[in-house]
Amino acid sequence: MDNRRMKEIPADKRPYERCVRMGPEALSDEELLSIIIRTGSRGQNSLETARRILDLSHPNDGILGLSHLSLQDLTGVDGIGTVKGIQLLCIGELSRRISKRHAISHIQTFDLPEEVVNYYMEDMRLMEQEQLFAMFLDMKHRLIKDMLISKGTANAAIISPREIFIEALRCRATGVILVHNHPSGDPTPSRQDCLMTARIREAGNLLGIQLLDHVVIGDHVYCSFKREGKL
Repeated sequence: MDNRRMKEIPADKRPYERCVRMGPEALSDEELLSIIIRTGSRGQNSLETARRILDLSHPNDGILGLSHLSLQDLTGVDGIGTVKGIQLLCIGELSRRISKRHAISHIQTFDLPEEVVNYYMEDMRLMEQEQLFAMFLDMKHRLIKDMLISKGTANAAIISPREIFIEALRCRATGVILVHNHPSGDPTPSRQDCLMTARIREAGNLLGIQLLDHVVIGDHVYCSFKREGKL
């Protein structure tokens, strides 16, 4: 822990001066964040404040981990008030959107579960509630659109295939992929997951719209119904 004021740190070690001299690409996530924060708190410089913020999320997430924090998480750090907290939430959301845009730019078609996982993992792996998405694909398995189907549960008893296939028909999709998360981090499908998948597959078969896969996302792990032979 470094409690020195920023002016007491040698000039060649200060983030701002290092950025001017070497460019932002030379800075660590901690240094980048400290420049954005600008000031720390009593007895804690901006570098130490940035370190405390990054420590709130997974060690490998870096600045992208801000997208998984709440305003309450951030304002619990000394030196971060509501205004700075909201600014940091926006930085996290920008990071998330850039990451997702980068993922989709490298995906031409969604033929493999890994491509689905790359598109959704950062959005879904740390969600505290289950969310179910439907991906609507054309004949070449290119994404037409995706849509949130339910939030809070993926219980087969309350998920209606009707709204999924109304939207599939509306956007002229020929295939659907289901994607949902397990907040426990374990992507092993539950009995309810299997029942829901069977109902939606059967409805799709009647309409000539194929259920291509159902991908369950955990924390850096996933399960594909197609790959597991469950479809």
